[in-house]
Amino acid sequence: MKPPTNEAASPAPAIDGDAAFALMQPLTDLVIRAGAAILAVNRGAMRVDGKLDGSPVTEADLAADRIIADGLAWLVPEIPTLSEERVGLAKPPYRGSFFLIDPLDGTKEFVAGRDEFTVNLALVTNGTPILGIIGAPALGLVWRGLVGRGAERLKTGGALAEPIHTRSHPKRGEPWIAAVSRSHLDGRTEAFIAKRPGAVREMLGSALKFGRVAEGGADIYPRLAPTSEWDIAAGHAVVTAAGGRVTDAHGAALQFGSGRDGFIVPEFIAWGDPAAE
Repeated sequence: MKPPTNEAASPAPAIDGDAAFALMQPLTDLVIRAGAAILAVNRGAMRVDGKLDGSPVTEADLAADRIIADGLAWLVPEIPTLSEERVGLAKPPYRGSFFLIDPLDGTKEFVAGRDEFTVNLALVTNGTPILGIIGAPALGLVWRGLVGRGAERLKTGGALAEPIHTRSHPKRGEPWIAAVSRSHLDGRTEAFIAKRPGAVREMLGSALKFGRVAEGGADIYPRLAPTSEWDIAAGHAVVTAAGGRVTDAHGAALQFGSGRDGFIVPEFIAWGDPAAE
């Protein structure tokens, strides 16, 4: 069977909530398999190449991407995919439904020998992520959610999934917990956090920050600097499914797959409590 490409020559069908729910477990299994392929790579001996934007790519990125591509071709061949590792094939805009994938988010953390890297898979329908799966293979954890049907966290060893929910924003006098990037903290983001006196910063790599917000371990995850759609689509869906909201700095909704140059997201804030926005 021909693997999926990043092409979207004609509008794809729009997957509804019931169909997405039926895909949740097969897609979770796919993310776990991709994570296992990453862990099988010898970080001490692997080749690290540089992309045009200066970011690293390794054989682990490519191995995970191939597993996901082949798996999606088997599961839902009629739905196009947009993967960070095959972005050169993209033909936006993507209408209807498409999969948005970062096969190894946090490559810098992976190369540095840390465990803070993830496999991100999102199903986007009509420009909005409705299903998201974040696998953290080195931690043995998966966060997943379907908007309108809740979110959960599970261990890859086979334990039962645990429902999760974002928490209410801190009461007066209680500190905010802000999940922030270990590698990409910028001045605007720092200024935003500083407006919440006493805020506690939790430094993490990759999409783990979305997982922390979704499970109620952090109140906000702001990034007021550019990132890419595949970095945040899965987390967007998980946080939203868990009761939170993801917006730009002005509270407006984000759109995915429209064809913005480089699939760049100029800024975003993940709010655990939408009322805090």
